[in-house]
Amino acid sequence: MIIIRKAKSEEWPIIAGFQLLMAEETENLRLNPEILSEGIKTVFDNPSKGCYFVAELDGKIVGSLLITYEWSDWRNKTIYWIQSVYVDNDYRRKGIFRKLYAHIQTMALSETDIGGIRLYVDKSNQKAQRTYQEIGMNGEHYQVFEWMKN
Repeated sequence: MIIIRKAKSEEWPIIAGFQLLMAEETENLRLNPEILSEGIKTVFDNPSKGCYFVAELDGKIVGSLLITYEWSDWRNKTIYWIQSVYVDNDYRRKGIFRKLYAHIQTMALSETDIGGIRLYVDKSNQKAQRTYQEIGMNGEHYQVFEWMKN
C-alpha cells in the first residue's frame, strides 16, 4: 500500500538524491549537491518556505514532491505550487504521482484559504505533461517566463 505523508527532516538525503536524478534526467543539469542539500534543509528549518511530501511503499520512499506558496491578491488566497517532483524509475506508471497529487488536492480542498494548485514543467518533458493532463490539470492558461541569476 502506498502511504503519502509529510517528509521527515532526517529524510533530506533521500530527497536530495531524487532531485539530483530529476535535474539530470529532465533538464540535463548537474546540480551542486552542497547547495541542493542546504536548500532542502532550509525548507525543513523554515516551514513558511514550503513542505515536502513523500510516497512510501513497503517502508521505502519511492517518490517526493515539494509544495511552496504563492499569494494571489486576485483570489485573496494562497496557491500551492508543486515543485521538485520525482518518482523512482522502478515505480513509475504505478500511480505514485497520482496519489501524491490527490493528497495535495485533498489538502487544498479542505482549506478555505487555498485557491488552487499550480506547477510548471519543462517544455520537452512530454511524459510529465501527459500525466498532468490525465489528472485533470491543464497548461493552456499561462506560460511561465523566468530570469535566473545563475
